Amino acid sequence: MAELTYNQIINDLQNKIYYPIYLLSGEEPYYIDSITHFMEENILDEMEREFNQTIVYGLDTDVNQLSALAKSYPMSANYQVLIVKEAQMLKNISNLEQYVENPLKSTILVLAYKGKEMDKRLKLYKLIKKIGVTFVSKKLYDNKIPEWIQQYMATQSYKIQAKECAILAEYLGTDLSKITNELKKLTINLKKGSQISPQIIEENIGISKDFNTFSLTDALAEKNIVKANQIINYFIGNEKNHSIHGVIPILHTFFYKSLVYFQLKDKSKYAVASKLGISPGLTYRYEQCSRNYAPMKLAAIIGYLKDADLKAKGVGATNNLSNAEILKDLIFKVLH
Repeated sequence: MAELTYNQIINDLQNKIYYPIYLLSGEEPYYIDSITHFMEENILDEMEREFNQTIVYGLDTDVNQLSALAKSYPMSANYQVLIVKEAQMLKNISNLEQYVENPLKSTILVLAYKGKEMDKRLKLYKLIKKIGVTFVSKKLYDNKIPEWIQQYMATQSYKIQAKECAILAEYLGTDLSKITNELKKLTINLKKGSQISPQIIEENIGISKDFNTFSLTDALAEKNIVKANQIINYFIGNEKNHSIHGVIPILHTFFYKSLVYFQLKDKSKYAVASKLGISPGLTYRYEQCSRNYAPMKLAAIIGYLKDADLKAKGVGATNNLSNAEILKDLIFKVLH
């Protein structure tokens, strides 16, 4: 078998197409957990699961025990499902080769191998790939999270604009399990087909629709001095949720991409989106920034951001400036 995608695996499972061994590995636990959970709930019915579904943990078992379990036959069912969670903790996992060379057709063995990929040079990996399914769950880059949120919400039958996706991504980070948990909270009382508005986000997740890093970059792009300073003062009063160490990287990314925007020959919406790694619906921000800041000023701003970052980390801060003072000084330099 070739390496399959998440959607291919789920589609096969829905169509009751099963393989003797599944190796689910990689740095992103969300997809591994999602596939594993689907298999736990859907391959066997409730009565079959009682006698034919076994879940073990890599740290608490060994290859000999695992092989013995895999070689046992199902009771009053076509299959037995054997799931090894935290399979990366299984000692001497290469010794599983003997079973994999001649697996029992009625056993579905699932290795949830988290945190890294299995070495593809190993004989075990090659054997699994030959007769079973291999899947690599890769971490998403930061700039792919807004698009992922929009796609996920579409699968759940909700509508959300690119701007709201970007706000959620900046606030929630890159942990897909955390993001999906928060999105479930967001939609728990909403009808299918509802539009996710800034007000709904603020009420259910606590991200202010007016005072967030997305709004700050918009205000700076517009050179809206009053709005930018209102947001900064809000951040200073809510430092727990708006640390300078979280604000500066976001500003750096925004102004760096704004500088890249100047160098693009093709400034059409989709060309810009592709080059900057953003949603086409957000290209207006960089167009606006280019109207208000010359390239030399943007280069200087990137320098200000690096300097502020060092000062916030205690490097080169000769006057023992507070984070609030560093942030205010930074915003003044950006706008003037």
